[in-house]
Amino acid sequence: MTDTTFDVLIIGSGHAGGMAAKILTEKGIRCLMLNAGPVADVARDAQRKPAYDLPYRGFKPPGRLEHVFQANEFNANVWVDEEEVPYTFDPANPYNWVRVRLFGGRSLFWSRQSFRLSDYEFKGKSHDGFGEDWPINLADLAPYYSRVEDIFQVAGAQDGPPQMPNGNFVPVDDGWSESMQRFIKASQAYNMPVCKQRRAQGRDGLASSVNLLLPDAEQTGKLTSIANAVVRQITVDKNTGLANGCNFIDRLSRREMHVKARVVVLAAGTLESTRLLLNSNLANSSGVMGHYLMDQIYGPGVTCSVPEARNGKATAQLMGGSAIVPRFRNITTKYDKFLRGYALNITSRMGGVDPRNFAAYGAELQQKLHDYNGSAFYITVMGEVLGRYENHVRIDKEKVDAWGIPVLRIETRYTDNEFDMAKDAVEVGCSVADAAGFEVLSKNTVPNPPGYSIHEVGTCRMGDDPKKSVLNKWCQSHDHKNLFVVDGASFVSAGWQNPTMTILALSMRASEYLAGEMNARNL
Repeated sequence: MTDTTFDVLIIGSGHAGGMAAKILTEKGIRCLMLNAGPVADVARDAQRKPAYDLPYRGFKPPGRLEHVFQANEFNANVWVDEEEVPYTFDPANPYNWVRVRLFGGRSLFWSRQSFRLSDYEFKGKSHDGFGEDWPINLADLAPYYSRVEDIFQVAGAQDGPPQMPNGNFVPVDDGWSESMQRFIKASQAYNMPVCKQRRAQGRDGLASSVNLLLPDAEQTGKLTSIANAVVRQITVDKNTGLANGCNFIDRLSRREMHVKARVVVLAAGTLESTRLLLNSNLANSSGVMGHYLMDQIYGPGVTCSVPEARNGKATAQLMGGSAIVPRFRNITTKYDKFLRGYALNITSRMGGVDPRNFAAYGAELQQKLHDYNGSAFYITVMGEVLGRYENHVRIDKEKVDAWGIPVLRIETRYTDNEFDMAKDAVEVGCSVADAAGFEVLSKNTVPNPPGYSIHEVGTCRMGDDPKKSVLNKWCQSHDHKNLFVVDGASFVSAGWQNPTMTILALSMRASEYLAGEMNARNL
C-alpha cells in the first residue's frame, strides 16, 4: 500500500482500540488504525420506513443474523452478517457471537454498566483454589480505572462493598422508591448488599470510542484511519521473528494490501483478535491460545408485580429506580452449591408488563395487562462463567468468510456450576420478592446460550508464566515483544461484572507501557 512504516498499527476501533489510539498519539507516536467496516453516518445512511414497506415486515432477514437477538430488519446493517462472516459450532452447543464492524465497534451499543473488577476476581485462585490468578491486582489497575471513569463520566454512589470497589464517580444521591426500599429490607436476611447502579453517562448521548477517545487522537495529527480494511494476517519479519505489519483486503474493492509498522496492537475484540492470531500462526508457544473462553450467564430472572401499584395506582413515590446487588456468595463464607457467584440487576418500573407473564389470552389477557400496568419489578442475573481449558475456539479449516479468510469454530458450553448458580439466583430472587410482598409472575432458571451476554473474554489470557499464558501483565505477547492484545482476550477470569471498564483500563495501562518502551528504544 505504501512505503511508510508507522510506529504502531492498531487493529480495531472500539473501546480498546480507541483508548490505545488516544494514549499513544498523545505521546507523539504515529499510529495507523484499521477497521473492518465503514464510518457510521446516520444523517446520510438512515431512513425511516414503516414495517409494511420492508420485505420481512421488520423481522430478521432469514439466515443473516440468527444469533443476534437485538437484530431486526430495521437495524440489520448494523451487525455483522453471519452469511458473510460465518462461524461454526456444534448444533447441540450453540454460541451467540454478536459483532459490529462500524467504526467504534460495539462501543456504539453497550449498556453502559460500569464496574471495576475486585481482588475476588484478580486473585480468584488465591481465594477459592480454582483456575489462575491474574498477574496484576486491583491496586495495579485502580489509577487507570479512575482515569477511565473520568473520561466516561461514570455516575454512581460510593456504596460498594469490597467485591464492588468504589471509584471516581459523578455523585448519585437520589433516594429509593418505596418498592425498592421494600426489596432492600427483605434482602437483609441474605446479607445482600443493594447498591446504586453505576453507569457511564458519556457526552452528548453517547459513551463510545468515536466521541470520547478517537477525537482526541485525531486532534494530535498522529492518527491515520482506514475504514473497510478486513485484516487477513499479521506479517512477520523473517530475520527477527517480530511482527512488522499486516495484510488486509479492502472490503469493497477486494483489493489486497499491506501496511508496515514497528509495533502491532490488536483490539478487534476477544474472538476476532484470537482468530487473527490463529490464522497468522503467532504468539502461541504456550498452546493455550483460544482456550479459556468465558462470558457471563444471562437470561435467568424473576418478573414480579407490586400489588399496591396495580389498577392505576402506580406513583413515582412507589415505583421506579434500579439497583445492583453485587456478588454475595463465596465472599466471607464458602457456599457449597457452586464456585464464585452472581450479581442481580434490580429494576422497578411503571411501564407495561409483557404479555408473556400471563397464562391468558383474548379479553382476559387485555384486562390483566390493564390491571398490572405500572407495577412491574424485575430481577435479572449476571453470573460468572468459570474459565475452563475445554471451552475454546480454533480455526475451522473447512469454512471461510466472504474474503476467503478461515473462520472460527467455537466449542463451549456451560457446566453444572453455571446452572446451579442460575437456580440459586432465581430461588433467592423469588424468596426476597415474596418477603417484600410482591407477586411473582414468572421465573426462568435456564441461561441463554454462551455469548448471549456479549461479554466474551479470555482466549489470550495474561500471566507471568509463558507456558500457561499468551500475554504478560502488560498485555504484551510472551513470544513477540512488539505484539500487544489490549481487548478482552487478556482476561484470566470473567467475574460477574460487565468487562468494559476493565478493558479500557487495561488498554490505557498497556498503551502507556508500550509508549515508554518505544521511547526507551526497547521496541
